[in-house]
Amino acid sequence: MSDLIDDAPSDGGNAPEFTVSELSGAVKRTIEGEFAFVRVRGEVGRVSRPRSGHVYLDLKDDRAVISGVMWKGTASKLQTQPEEGMEVIATGRLTTFPGQSKYQIVIEDIRPAGMGALMAMLEKRKAMLAAEGLFAPERKQALPYLPEVIGVVTSPSGAVIRDILHRLRERFPRKVLIWPVAVQGAKCAPEVARAIAGFNALTPGGMVPRPDLLIVARGGGSIEDLWGFNEEIVARAAAASDIPLISAVGHETDTTLIDFVSDKRAPTPTAAAELAVPVRLDLLGWLGDMQARLGRSVGQRLDVRGQRLRDLARAMPRAETLLDGPRQRLDTLSDRLPQALIRSVQLRRVQLSERTGSLRPALLTRGLDSERRRLGERSGRIDPALVRLMAARRESLKLRSDRLSLRGVQRDLAAGRERLVGLERRLSETGRGQLRTLRGRLDAVERLRLTLGYEATLERGFAVVRGDGQVVTTRAAAAAASGLEIQFADGRFRIGGTAPRKSAPKPPEQGSLFGE
Repeated sequence: MSDLIDDAPSDGGNAPEFTVSELSGAVKRTIEGEFAFVRVRGEVGRVSRPRSGHVYLDLKDDRAVISGVMWKGTASKLQTQPEEGMEVIATGRLTTFPGQSKYQIVIEDIRPAGMGALMAMLEKRKAMLAAEGLFAPERKQALPYLPEVIGVVTSPSGAVIRDILHRLRERFPRKVLIWPVAVQGAKCAPEVARAIAGFNALTPGGMVPRPDLLIVARGGGSIEDLWGFNEEIVARAAAASDIPLISAVGHETDTTLIDFVSDKRAPTPTAAAELAVPVRLDLLGWLGDMQARLGRSVGQRLDVRGQRLRDLARAMPRAETLLDGPRQRLDTLSDRLPQALIRSVQLRRVQLSERTGSLRPALLTRGLDSERRRLGERSGRIDPALVRLMAARRESLKLRSDRLSLRGVQRDLAAGRERLVGLERRLSETGRGQLRTLRGRLDAVERLRLTLGYEATLERGFAVVRGDGQVVTTRAAAAAASGLEIQFADGRFRIGGTAPRKSAPKPPEQGSLFGE
């Protein structure tokens, strides 16, 4: 390219002509030939991550800016993703982009420029998460005292998991679910985040039990080795965990972002196992002490209550004296009971006499005769009415016979006969039904009269006692009578005295009934 330009005449009359693509290609070959691989130190400016997965960024210092691009395969393998404001060292090929007439560096590796850059990025990320409230103490969950299932997120081949299992076995054996993950490198952060989310997605009581406690553990290492636990996706996954989480990453002096968002930080993985479960022997010893204290307390309480019961027993009266008052009241009430029964029976007799006075057979007979006469009058009037109706219908039939055919007349006559027979049958059934109803009512009244009369009472084993022709209701009246006459259901029986004059028996107005 430079030779072509140097050979061109100064007036430009014989200068060769290039197309835009030829000139851009010549520039591209010149730059790529002069700068194969370069290492550039600068500050990350604008960072863009489109859906394609490629990463576009700017590298700048105080006087110049170089555009950079990382293809999708390279960006996915980076241990530390570039962020705006981070000082980095980028390694790649310098080339041009003819579509925009600019040169750029195709980055194949990018790393923070020393510990200062990593710590600055960490502090920036920590400040962002703290501003969102992910480090707030009120978000921390209390650890379960004795979890049934413990989920451990760590490498299955390291010494960390062996230390955790050994310490759990020594203190209090529990069920342990291990989610194997990479604990360093580019795969560390996404695998740890997926493991925390996966444990939280398990259904309680399912085939795979949902842990009651999570432990995210890793051994010690450099800040680059532990950087996966400083990634934002890990911190957010730990903050979003519904299961209480203990972080045990690195040694006691190592601090990562997951330590700030977790519910509890353990200095070492072994200490995390100690925080997860209590010591079984200590619990057994404490339980024995509590049982002994409970036994002593129950014994002392029983002694105090026994002494108090004995003191109260001495102050209470004897059982015999407590029953004296109720016994006396029972004797008083038992003396008053016979008189009360006699008064109740007399009151019921008076009420019975008042009610039987209105049930006279003659009144019922007169009512029945009146209903019979009324029914007879109605039945007597219906026959002439039917005859008059038939005569009127015959006259009407004669007047209209010239306009009616014999078949229609016969049909109407047959229908009329059927209606007449139906009406006569309904009338007869109605009369018989009313007579049956009246007879049933009369029979019911007669049964009621017999039931309420004293003759029915005699059938149940009672008797009427008369002395000198009068009903005897007291013992004194019976002793004063010259003779007694007892009326039973089947006749009368006389004891002593002379036979009274024969007269028609009549029911006593008020008598005394005695059982057999």
